[in-house]
This record gives sequence, C-alpha cells and structure tokens, in this order.
Amino acid sequence: MVKAIFFDIDGTLVSFQTHTVPKSTREALRLLREKGIKVFIATGRPKTLMMDAVGDLDFDGYVTLNGAHCFTANHEDIYKGCVPQEDIERLIQYQHDHPEMPFVFVHDNTWFLTHEDEAVREIARLIQIDIPEIRPIETAREKEILQIMGYFPEEKDEEIFGKVLTHCEPMRWHPLFADIIARGNSKSYGIDQMLAYYGIDLKDTMAFGDGGNDIPMLKHVGMGIAMGNAAPHIQAAADYITTSVDEEGIMQALKHFHIL
Repeated sequence: MVKAIFFDIDGTLVSFQTHTVPKSTREALRLLREKGIKVFIATGRPKTLMMDAVGDLDFDGYVTLNGAHCFTANHEDIYKGCVPQEDIERLIQYQHDHPEMPFVFVHDNTWFLTHEDEAVREIARLIQIDIPEIRPIETAREKEILQIMGYFPEEKDEEIFGKVLTHCEPMRWHPLFADIIARGNSKSYGIDQMLAYYGIDLKDTMAFGDGGNDIPMLKHVGMGIAMGNAAPHIQAAADYITTSVDEEGIMQALKHFHIL
C-alpha cells in the first residue's frame, strides 16, 4: 500500500513549457490527500523558490535543496545539512582565481549570486525565477550554507570536488550548472528523515522525478516513476516510465497503479 508520495517540481509537477502545474496534477494531489496518502515535495529548489512554484498547493512536508533542508507543512525544521566552512573558505579563494565562474549560495531563507553571466540568465529563464542579488563571495563566511549552485560544465567536476569542495558533491540536472550539497545529503536521505518523522515505512512510498538529481530517490523509494520527458539514463533508474508532465504523466501513473 502506498502511504507517501514524493514529487520533484521542475519538469515533474511544473511544466517547462507552461511554467504551471497541470490541472490533472492538481486534481491528483487533492484526491491523494482525500484518500489519506501523504504528499511531499522533493526538490533542488530552496524554500523561497519552492513556494513561488507550488506554494498554492497543500503538501504534508518538504524535502528541499536536494535533501539538505527538510521541514513540515508548518515549516518546522526536521533536518538541515550545511556545507562545511572549510569548503567555503577554499571556494572563496578558488572564485578569486576564477572570477568568471558564478556561484549562488543559499542560506537561511535567502540566497545571493557572485556574478551574472549568460548561463545564469538561461537557467533563470528555463525555470522562471528571478536572478538573486549579487554580493561578494565573502558573504558566505560564517553562515549556514545549505546549498551552492555552481555554473560550470561537468568536465570541471574533478577539479572542483577533488580540490576545493572536498566535502561536497554535485546534483546535476542541467549541463550548465550543478546543485552542490554537503556529501551524504540527497533527496533519498531527506526522504528518510521525513519518513522517520511521520513513521512511514520506505516500502510504502512512491516518487516522481525527471532530472539527474532525482536518480537517488527513484532508486530508493518503493516505486520510482520517471516522467516521459526525462532523459533515457534517468528513465533507466526508474521502476516505471509515465507520460510527460504536459501529457498528464502523474495522473496517468497513479491510475496505472490503481492508486486513483
């Protein structure tokens, strides 16, 4: 029996084409809660951007920042996993040597950007978000940094995570940038924190996702569902492939498994 379902936002709940939640998905979420099935967000977005995207919908809890910040529907913190300060210090020096490389830092309920370029603007257009305020990278010192977003290609990963952010790992869902979190955090780890809080067994869970950062949770939950708009390697990590977000993929899968 499915007792809890976790949903990614971008490309899963929210269409990249319309930048809205399809009507059928809204209806599915309502019906699930009526049946007593708990529904949760599992996103790479920080709290403020998550609320911008789905804040008008009711959920039982939130796994945000790829598992680095988990909290209840009443915004009671369940878990925070911060980037170590020693990594922040090395990144400050690295960014001074590579000023052309932008980084975003998420702390508390806010965020800031070190430098704006076309990659930053392209991602902002893709997911329909405002570009954060630009501040010196030193602003990150002595703050609880929950996530960093680095705008660099995958071929830079070995250098950055081998020498600079040595206690972190990337969660990449787009070739232009990576969500960066403290090692050990992931959507699957955040899901475990949420399930422990609510007393739900992992075998009674389902998750929907479409991005590279969704792979850990798709493999982890009782039933992982990849959206039809997901890339082939993400679909390969899932137990079932539904139709795309724009083709009522969430409702289709829930009906397929006779949940609705």
